[in-house]
Amino acid sequence: MKLTTVKADGKTEYELIAQLEARAGETDKRVTAAVSEILEEVRMRGDEAVRSYTAKFDGVDQPIRAIERAELANIAKACDPAVYAALERAAENIRDFHTRQLQQSWLTTKPDGTVLGQRIRGLARVGIYVPGGTAAYPSSVLMNAIPARIAGVEEIVMVTPPPKKGDFNADVMAAAYIAGVDRVFLCGGAQGIAAIAFGTETVPKVDKIVGPGNIYVATAKRLTYGRVDIDMIAGPSEILILADDTANPAYLAADLMSQAEHDRLASAILITTSERVAMETAKELEKQLPTRSRHEIMEESLRDYGAAIICRNMDEAVAFANRLAPEHLEVMCEDPMSYIGRLDNAGSVFLGQYAPEPLGDYYAGPNHVLPTGGTARFFSPLSVDSFLKKSSFIYYKREALEAAKDDILTLSAAEGLEAHGHAVAIRFEGKAESTCTD
Repeated sequence: MKLTTVKADGKTEYELIAQLEARAGETDKRVTAAVSEILEEVRMRGDEAVRSYTAKFDGVDQPIRAIERAELANIAKACDPAVYAALERAAENIRDFHTRQLQQSWLTTKPDGTVLGQRIRGLARVGIYVPGGTAAYPSSVLMNAIPARIAGVEEIVMVTPPPKKGDFNADVMAAAYIAGVDRVFLCGGAQGIAAIAFGTETVPKVDKIVGPGNIYVATAKRLTYGRVDIDMIAGPSEILILADDTANPAYLAADLMSQAEHDRLASAILITTSERVAMETAKELEKQLPTRSRHEIMEESLRDYGAAIICRNMDEAVAFANRLAPEHLEVMCEDPMSYIGRLDNAGSVFLGQYAPEPLGDYYAGPNHVLPTGGTARFFSPLSVDSFLKKSSFIYYKREALEAAKDDILTLSAAEGLEAHGHAVAIRFEGKAESTCTD
């Protein structure tokens, strides 16, 4: 497999961006129609519809089963002890990082007695979707549930497809237990999303849905947004590596492959100021690819959406990185810390040769649920803030409102909303004036 290598000329590299932005294609109308039907059926018929679709799509015909926390603990015991210990250590790092994000309610007072403030608290109930089969990732359970628990979410429920042969994914269940999930409901796919979006006789309605899934799950989340909140519409995974002449081509090739193995649509791009590094990285890919178990997926991904771009200088490389706004951005340069203030658009930034992207996926602490498809220009990673709601509050005394009265009347008149002004003015009309001075 030959990695496409181009020299930046102010045009070619940006044509690549256009290709990447279009790679996910337009919304599949057939999928949207099918998911819309599932959502409506579950909304109308509840458990009965969920059971019917679960039998049809997952091959399991049984009532929706709920797994309470005590049973979850027992299932988790089947997890390999080494995996369980690794999950606990990863969870500790994730908790430490996200605890620092927690915000507090606040208020401020003014000399005239005015009190202004903001109340911050966790959502009442959050639903985490966890795919079944080979796409079940315990690390994603930790990344989604731990920030919700830190935010003070009252109840965290998880939905996942029922096991066909009765054997649970012990790693996923262990992660759910460690992360503080309260209940697990065995219903997956679009019908599982519908169940927690609308609520059924068995499954409670949630306020927000997070977690990865296939195109049907992603479409169901998109279509229920507004009735519930969602984390984001995630696209194919992506990595951009910014490298200078000091970078190790063997490391670069390995890191590019770490994202290419996710999906045939995943993108893995190297941008460097060194033609030598670009050429040697391409050779390393040819050497390392055949030794990897998912080499066919990686080869297709790298062929269609991979590239090495040679820039004239680091300023040009940084500008390209900011325009691409990648999900993952590795900085494999001599002084990686010097780039922190210049890289404005990225989901997560990995600095130096010993901070490969999988460190963030599994262990370091920052969240691995990241904006894709260039949306890092305006979206942020999943965080504690994703599970908080905020309300402002206002208290004015009579004298304070009277001082503001004329400005409010002027502004309401300018907007043609006469009743707005009247609601203030009536409080200062002689007959309607209250004896209460508060």
